[in-house]
Amino acid sequence: MSDWNQKIIEEFRANGGQVGGDFAGAPLLLLHSVGARSGQDRVSPVMYLLDDGRYLVFASKAGAPTNPDWYHNLKAHPRAIIEVGHHTLQVDAVELEGEERTRMYNRQAELYPGFATYQENTDRVIPVVALIPVPVTPVQ
Repeated sequence: MSDWNQKIIEEFRANGGQVGGDFAGAPLLLLHSVGARSGQDRVSPVMYLLDDGRYLVFASKAGAPTNPDWYHNLKAHPRAIIEVGHHTLQVDAVELEGEERTRMYNRQAELYPGFATYQENTDRVIPVVALIPVPVTPVQ
């Protein structure tokens, strides 16, 4: 993990999900995924868009030509954990497709124009992944 990500993670946890710098005021979660090749736990700070109980994350990698590692991890192991504010949730990752993907990406780009620039700067279609909380079954 990069020192930059580690600093964001530490600040996130120390401040109930709030961070300064580039992410100040932005909705941010910590995504725990299992490495696609390594099988090791990975933690990535990721911006999200809340949509009807789903946490939508955008594999933009700031417009880089390749998808971020966390995207490949979720494709290999779709069950993940997220930290949002003071809460920790188990989620299932489902990639959005077609019109729904386009609509949700455009909505994110309207809220945060940098995402429009990211899509303009790459030839790939930036994936949108819905992180859907897994219902908790009470122990009887």
